[in-house]
Amino acid sequence: QLQLVQSGGGLGQPGESLRLSCAASGGTLTNYAVGWFRRPPGKDLEAVACISSSGATRMYVTSAKGRYTVSRDTAKNTVFLQMDSLKFEDAGRYLCAAGPVCGDNNYWGQGTQVTVSS
Repeated sequence: QLQLVQSGGGLGQPGESLRLSCAASGGTLTNYAVGWFRRPPGKDLEAVACISSSGATRMYVTSAKGRYTVSRDTAKNTVFLQMDSLKFEDAGRYLCAAGPVCGDNNYWGQGTQVTVSS
């Protein structure tokens, strides 16, 4: 069974960058679309980015366009979320999820916290 382990995140200042990782074991991550989700404090979970299994399609929530980049490292069986030009509203708990297509999430990472503070 596919297992996802997240790393990265932490504390960043506005304008800085953070990178989140979602590493897979028990399966090949290129067989799955991988989405990134955020749960801001006191708010619902929202999708922020997704990369298709082939990597040909990448989708972003409007607030992340131009600042976030989702990518794959097939050799490492890992998907990354690069977050640039951080804003306060980027803060929250971030989770990755894998499934057959974006929006169909069968496997979830454990989550990692992103804090944005000056």
